[in-house]
Amino acid sequence: MNTGAEPLQTVRWGMIGCGSVTERKSGPAFYKVPGSALVAVMGRRPEAVRDYAQRHGIARWYTDAQALIDDPEVDAVYIATPPDSHYAYSLQVAAAGKHCCVEKPMALHAGQSLAMQQAFEQAGLHLFVSYYRRSLPRFAQVRQWLADGRIGEVRHLHWSLSKAASEADRSGAANWRTDPQVAGGGYFADLASHGLDLFQYLLGDIVEVAGFSTRQAGLYAAEDAVSASWRFACGALGSGAWNFVADRRVDRVEIIGSQGRITFSVFDEHPLQLEAEETLNLFIDNPAHIQWHHVQGMNAHIRGQIRHPALASEALKTDRVMDRILQRG
Repeated sequence: MNTGAEPLQTVRWGMIGCGSVTERKSGPAFYKVPGSALVAVMGRRPEAVRDYAQRHGIARWYTDAQALIDDPEVDAVYIATPPDSHYAYSLQVAAAGKHCCVEKPMALHAGQSLAMQQAFEQAGLHLFVSYYRRSLPRFAQVRQWLADGRIGEVRHLHWSLSKAASEADRSGAANWRTDPQVAGGGYFADLASHGLDLFQYLLGDIVEVAGFSTRQAGLYAAEDAVSASWRFACGALGSGAWNFVADRRVDRVEIIGSQGRITFSVFDEHPLQLEAEETLNLFIDNPAHIQWHHVQGMNAHIRGQIRHPALASEALKTDRVMDRILQRG
């Protein structure tokens, strides 16, 4: 690791975990973004991690996380594993004196997230969380409309997210995303975390929240239906309804203002819609590797060039909101 005062010309990343999220969404961005390199990868199954390294042109692969963390050619570590391992792995990275990015949600609950954030802060290191929607151009446009006052004062935000149960859900097949011991919840923890984080980026901190969750279909151990209401520090109110055993897929956010409204999807790539003095339907493509701008920003933050929006201190706020909604701790 470079420990000198000079900024890193190339940030050399090591990656723990090589699951599906890393194939296209994140992994390639770490070695394709200018000034970034993915020099090592770790996975528990030798054949799988070897294959990943060969297909992506990564020089070294490990089956032991500590070995990757201790690799002297690694400056920063990306933890791309389920949430139950984020706490332990991140503390190992902090102890090794290296920067880190963990997948979202940050941890199983806010208590773990706070300890992680404090460990890196005390060590003078950077900890990021993969809330990459904060870095996507389509949401930068929404934020700009809000900053420009295009819909006046914001009154309310509502998000409706639903999907039908999959065949795997109905069959009872093993799925870490619906195991609260591994994921900290079910699809709500995995998916709604993205939106709750994004909304705080767009409108500011959520300062009060209450929610209900239940197991309507009983297909797995985690909740499958959630509703919540909250208040932003700016005075706007918010509400959400998430159902993962519904009749169809819906992903719709509506921000209602005193002079108009903005409609968009968190996950689906539908056009952004502005209804105010003028009506606009604007389609902004996501990058081929959706974490591209997120990775680009982390490297710039490490070099001291910008402040990245998806820091652990921000992600901790999202975990606290989810703790309240799911009544976990």
